[in-house]
Amino acid sequence: VIHRINYTLNFTGMTENTLFCYESVNKSCVKHIYLTTVRTPIYMIFVAIILFTVFGNLFVVISIAHFKQLHTPTNFLVLSLAFADLLLGGFVMPPSMVRSLETCWYYGDLFCKIHSSTDVMLCTTSIFHLSFISIDRYYAICEPLKYKTKINISVALNMVVISWSISAVIGFGLIFLELNIKGKEDVYYENVYCVGGCTLIQTEISSLICSLLAFYIPGFIMLGIYLKIFHVARRQARAIEGLVSQSKTERKAAKALGIVMGVFLCCWMPCFLSSSLDPIFNYSIPPILFEFFMWLGYLNSTLNPLVYAFFYSWFRKALVMILFGQIFQANSSRTKLI
Repeated sequence: VIHRINYTLNFTGMTENTLFCYESVNKSCVKHIYLTTVRTPIYMIFVAIILFTVFGNLFVVISIAHFKQLHTPTNFLVLSLAFADLLLGGFVMPPSMVRSLETCWYYGDLFCKIHSSTDVMLCTTSIFHLSFISIDRYYAICEPLKYKTKINISVALNMVVISWSISAVIGFGLIFLELNIKGKEDVYYENVYCVGGCTLIQTEISSLICSLLAFYIPGFIMLGIYLKIFHVARRQARAIEGLVSQSKTERKAAKALGIVMGVFLCCWMPCFLSSSLDPIFNYSIPPILFEFFMWLGYLNSTLNPLVYAFFYSWFRKALVMILFGQIFQANSSRTKLI
């Protein structure tokens, strides 16, 4: 995820009416003031997105963790994905909301690096999880006889560990080792960096490599796998009359997870495309457009629980039990939801 919150950087050429994030600090970022009639409703929208993201994914986490019937390899991957979305909503979105609307970063350079690194890590973690989920669905539908030998709890946990560890290396290594500006450090600190900003600029090479590893390559792989899954599922539905019920169940699961992936691609594609093209066009894309693409990407984490609620009856049943406190009853974890 490329955050380029680059307002004008210093006092040169500014008028007396220009506002800065820190008025008494040299090389302060310029502060833009939105009208109250614009800022207030946008704040309300952002708060609603954050609340839906946090509580929606929290319900998914509680449901899968509590009910033993949901302890399957697929659902452990979904659980880890929901936890990543939960962290995004609870940790990344609130500071981003303040930065987007106040146009200044008031939390210091260290927290800026931590925030940006976590943002990149969680985005990469999400797409890695979706990649592994697509592999899980491939074996469940295309190779059902091999599924239990290829995909089990141990394999799913290994997938989770790989997703989080590699994503953490990419996110925190990129920012804290300054690989994103490698070779252009002088240009960045002289012309881009300002006090009160939280800027993540990438060079052409850095942007291309990160986008390929974190988005384009996994995305095309997932699309190929799901096309294969839908083709096989359709063929199975026509050929196997005696297993129609099971076939419908698997197809429904594949369709739901395919829509989760499709929502992810639709939400994040504009952000990654603009991030890849911006260095090529000399960083000419307006910052406010980056902000819009960034929040469009965040919206993916908000929509995932809605997809689960729409497609999975077990999630709807679990949600009712959670809301009415029935999970605190004895043996509630053994409730049959499916």
